[in-house]
Amino acid sequence: MQIIAHRGASGDYPENTLLAIDQAIAQGADAIEIDVFAVQGELIVIHDHHLARTTNGSGSIYQYSVAQLMQLDAGHGERIPTLWQVLQRLQHTTLWLNIELKGDNTVTPLLALLDKAQQELQFDCQRLLISSFNHHLLAELKQHRPELKRGALTASLAIDYAAFAQQLQAYSVNCDVSFINQAFVTDAKARGLQVYVYTVDQPDDIARMQQYGVDGIFSNYPARSRQQLAEKP
Repeated sequence: MQIIAHRGASGDYPENTLLAIDQAIAQGADAIEIDVFAVQGELIVIHDHHLARTTNGSGSIYQYSVAQLMQLDAGHGERIPTLWQVLQRLQHTTLWLNIELKGDNTVTPLLALLDKAQQELQFDCQRLLISSFNHHLLAELKQHRPELKRGALTASLAIDYAAFAQQLQAYSVNCDVSFINQAFVTDAKARGLQVYVYTVDQPDDIARMQQYGVDGIFSNYPARSRQQLAEKP
């Protein structure tokens, strides 16, 4: 079962910052998960479109220019990073990256950035999983770059389980720990889907996910979750 650092090692460091990503790498995570919005055609790494929870700013990201956003403190003196900076950070690692698309205008800038990353960084886009709760974005992504891995996010337990993800021809279904059960995992596996579960930090949930046979968990504490996995008999 893989450990995916949720917004980096966000339990101990400011979420979605380069510091949290660096610490997740140091803690031995298998992958990093981040969230992106598009501002002025630039993909910035932040979870909320309002700034107050994670920065010293206020209001919406859309009220600022990218340059202004880069001046805000995202915690411990960290700045809001761009997706380009994250790709540069992971360029020479073996980790894969889950990019969650948060805004409805994110696909076009993502495609342009990935072209640039392949050309300038020789970045292997097979190391990427692009996920979203907005399944229209995943369908749009499939139309333009069908080879990219897509993760269908859900915070519910659908009556037909993981059928929606199969219809999207997704690579994975990314589900809420509060709703997932063995029947959902069994159904998803039968449909050829990887199963990743968020956000899993408690020992009983980690053990339950391992028992269900999920492929990975999103954790705010990658090192601690790894240790709990190792200590499980």
